[in-house]
Amino acid sequence: MSIKKVKLTPSANRNNTLLSDAIIKIKELMANSRKVILSDINKQALKTYWQIGQIIVEKEQDGKIKARYGDKLLIELSKELTRQMGRGFSRSSLANMRLFYLTYPIVQSLTGQLTWTHYCELLTIKDNDARSFYERESINSNWSVRELQRQIETSLFERLLLSNGKNNKQKVLELSKKGVELNQPEAVLKTPFVFEFLGIKENKPMLEKELEYKLIRHLEDFLLELGRGFMFVGSQQRINIGKNNYYVDMIFYNKILKAYVLIDLKIGDMKAEYAGQMNQYLNYYKTEVNETGDNAPIGIILCKGVNDIEAEYALGGISNKVYASKYVYYIPDKQLLINEVKAVLDGK
Repeated sequence: MSIKKVKLTPSANRNNTLLSDAIIKIKELMANSRKVILSDINKQALKTYWQIGQIIVEKEQDGKIKARYGDKLLIELSKELTRQMGRGFSRSSLANMRLFYLTYPIVQSLTGQLTWTHYCELLTIKDNDARSFYERESINSNWSVRELQRQIETSLFERLLLSNGKNNKQKVLELSKKGVELNQPEAVLKTPFVFEFLGIKENKPMLEKELEYKLIRHLEDFLLELGRGFMFVGSQQRINIGKNNYYVDMIFYNKILKAYVLIDLKIGDMKAEYAGQMNQYLNYYKTEVNETGDNAPIGIILCKGVNDIEAEYALGGISNKVYASKYVYYIPDKQLLINEVKAVLDGK
């Protein structure tokens, strides 16, 4: 049995092309329309929750309800609203709406780029500067709620402040108003980097190769920890200099900084020779790999421990951008980090 091949005429081919183009345009139009509709729904939902919070606060004030009776009002209100309108009016939800109004007294300050769930996470942060930073960075980095939760849990705000020895109140204000501005290589550095997503016990011995392998396996989480604009280039990238071959543990490209970022993983503490080795790698990349439009490459030496004075002497005088930072396998003590930031800001 033979199969007869059907030869399409130029007219049929043209019709198929027109049909395909029409389908693509209609799908794009529908997708964009859905985005606008969802954005409008989200904005209206935020406004509604804010207004509910306003009603609760105003009724408390009108009745001069004391704080200890506030919870009783929420309980009764929750019961009645749930009976009449269904789910969505639990006591905790109403408490969040009340706090939403008190925390953001100007409804125009709310952004439709964040969802109600985002704001519920932000409401858990008492410090105004820290909350403002996470809000800005959620928008700038397009964080999901899960990503926002992780950054709050790992104290990103405090770690960024402690990563620069020249911390001051102005730095805090800049972070809280703008988020992280990736216009300088120093902006990619954190102290410490937190690899809790690897699930490694705090004092478990580990080889550098094993750590590198685990980071690659959890690349999505590692990119989140690194920050905005990072793209993975490769691991164990060979560098041939003279008769010798060297291997860079991990290489990324940051599209915002327009620069390669080379990472060297060290299981032990920072040593002076690591700086010289990284400087060699950066010189090679600057000469052999960089293309027109690329900025100078950046080197980060990730160590188990970094002594600030030793790092200062080891890295001093190097023209390339080489940084040393420590990493931990667990979420650091948040209060300890907050205390360290306060000490820096107080000039201690």
